Amino acid sequence: MNLAFAGLRHGHIFALYAMAKEHPEFTVAGAWEEDADSRAAAEKQGLCCCYNTYEELLADPCVDAVAFGGCFTDRGPLAIEALRAGKHVIADKPLCTTLAELDEIERLAKEKGLFVSCMFTLRYEKKMAAVKALCESGELGEINNVYFGGQHPLQYGRRPMWYFEPGKHGGTINDIAIHGIDMLRYAFGLKLTEVNSARCWNKYAKEQPHVKDCGQFMATADNGAGILSDVSYAIPDGIEFGLPYYWRFYAWGTEGVIEFSEGGADPVWYKKGDPAPRPLPETEAPVDYLTDVLAMMRGEKCVLTMQEVFDSTRAALTVQAAADR
Repeated sequence: MNLAFAGLRHGHIFALYAMAKEHPEFTVAGAWEEDADSRAAAEKQGLCCCYNTYEELLADPCVDAVAFGGCFTDRGPLAIEALRAGKHVIADKPLCTTLAELDEIERLAKEKGLFVSCMFTLRYEKKMAAVKALCESGELGEINNVYFGGQHPLQYGRRPMWYFEPGKHGGTINDIAIHGIDMLRYAFGLKLTEVNSARCWNKYAKEQPHVKDCGQFMATADNGAGILSDVSYAIPDGIEFGLPYYWRFYAWGTEGVIEFSEGGADPVWYKKGDPAPRPLPETEAPVDYLTDVLAMMRGEKCVLTMQEVFDSTRAALTVQAAADR
């Protein structure tokens, strides 16, 4: 699989580049980036920006798939162009920033027999595999209440400044909550069906009052479960991602309850009738992300299907649209 990169303005894309370099079935064909500073930074990491224009990249018959890591609002239009040119799409999240873009991406992929994936990387964490197995065992019963927090540090002055430019970001809920919304589907078997309330507002980016850096929402899942979430840029700078509040989940079922965080200790759960906490040791993640992408393309069993990419993205965009109204 020959993979080219389009847009190198978010650090996540270099994690994908590192994975592709080491994967035996991927070859990095090169990259395109219009911003001079971002090109220079990419070259320092060994990623050659050998395409002068995006059109040149898409015209290269050696390129099978395009990976996107630019400004959030650029990604949807670029992905649409890639699909029109007959290229598969692998995107950092978010895949796009409007429901209209998502409709066109989904239509083109299915019409042309192409594949679209998105880096929903929480699915590939050892903790998440263990939580999913517990939920599927029935030990927690039916999940009826979930809270998840995905608070991040703002890092103003260190985070790429396009985050704070009007028209470049597309919304804090779509940016951050997409991971938690996808985990509802993957680990807990829940799909959002109704947005009860949603709000984005400015609180921490005082230098940029137009930036709505806080996001919260309340939603209902397909089984009637209630979902509460906060995904604000509220973690104090200097602490960064070390707190256990970074990606923290609580789920209450008819037979038990579980709480865990992405970066903390093993998950702990409680069984109905027994007050003693039960640790849930991590289990091996089923597969790495890029191997899973290949499995999806080959029609084999995979952790993340293309339809799940579309469905989780649609749910996040729907919540964001409710907050923007």
